[in-house]
Amino acid sequence: MIAARVVVGIVGGLLVLSMLTEFFVTFMLPRRVKRDPRIARGLYRGLWRGWRAWAARLPEDLADTVLGFFGPLGVVVNLAVWTLGIVLGFACLFWADGSALALHGADFGDDLYYSAGAFFSAGTNLNPGGGFGRTLQISEAACGFAVLFVAIGYLPALYQAFSRREIAVSQLDPRAGSPPTAGTLLLQAADRRRWDDLCSYLAEWESWTAELMETHLAYPVLGYFRSQHLNQNWLASLTSVVDGCAFFLSAVPDQAGGDVVLTFAIGRHALADLAHVFRVNLGEADHERLTREQFDELHARISSDGIVLNDPDDAWEHLATLRRAYEPYARGIAAWLALRLPDWMPVGEVEKNWRLSAWQSRRVQRLP
Repeated sequence: MIAARVVVGIVGGLLVLSMLTEFFVTFMLPRRVKRDPRIARGLYRGLWRGWRAWAARLPEDLADTVLGFFGPLGVVVNLAVWTLGIVLGFACLFWADGSALALHGADFGDDLYYSAGAFFSAGTNLNPGGGFGRTLQISEAACGFAVLFVAIGYLPALYQAFSRREIAVSQLDPRAGSPPTAGTLLLQAADRRRWDDLCSYLAEWESWTAELMETHLAYPVLGYFRSQHLNQNWLASLTSVVDGCAFFLSAVPDQAGGDVVLTFAIGRHALADLAHVFRVNLGEADHERLTREQFDELHARISSDGIVLNDPDDAWEHLATLRRAYEPYARGIAAWLALRLPDWMPVGEVEKNWRLSAWQSRRVQRLP
């Protein structure tokens, strides 16, 4: 019996230590790309597969709504698992101490009940009868307060990062449509004589992309948070901007590139790191996002607006090289998170959410 209590005590101590370590790494430790919490990662991956399969059976609008619940629920589930693990671990320690509670014939169920009360600082009719038991009681109460206070600080930071991400996603709508496409972004700038402004605009995305990479590496659960509109998402916005930068670097003479190369570099970096964090499969493309015919049409339409571009054959070859550096990661993330990855060119009329309010039954045609 003594040996059993020793084994259970060791198991309980290791369980408490692992839960606290996981909680610390997830909520407080600046995370490296190649070091993330195993329990949290396993929970998210295991639950997401089933959740995504269930949503795939639903109508499109309802499926996106269901998928949108996963991010917030995942945070709650992780907190619940860590809390249960800490409570169970301390219950094992109480039992290993000989169930020294002020109750005759106390069993493991009483220890578990008392452990939950100690964690939540709730009063019970049980009290430890020895010094070690009282030490465990104070330690578990301290753990409960730590988990509560850290979680209270974590959630606002999480939602502030989500809010900042979505601001840029919404701002892209008037320029690139919804879903955003690089073709719309480039053609609209050329048609409206704002080509030089577009170069500056793409350069501004360097800061947003760097912040997105930092927040989504620190809080990978943010990747599962969906945008407010069905035809928008953070991955489509990032990929469209990187597409636009790739076109600039391949088709526009070097002296017109400006700081676009920096945005392309950080965008490719973000996609590669996030693909590693989500452990995505970099399989072959199911379809070509930009065909040679579409590229030639895009190149010709921009050139017709007086924009000087490189030879289309050279530009196409250079663009293909640049696309191979980031598109596999974007496709892998899109497949894993069940997000839409738009093509380069829009299909049909360009949709822009700002033209149509949710309560309107048709688009206002006179808006520019």
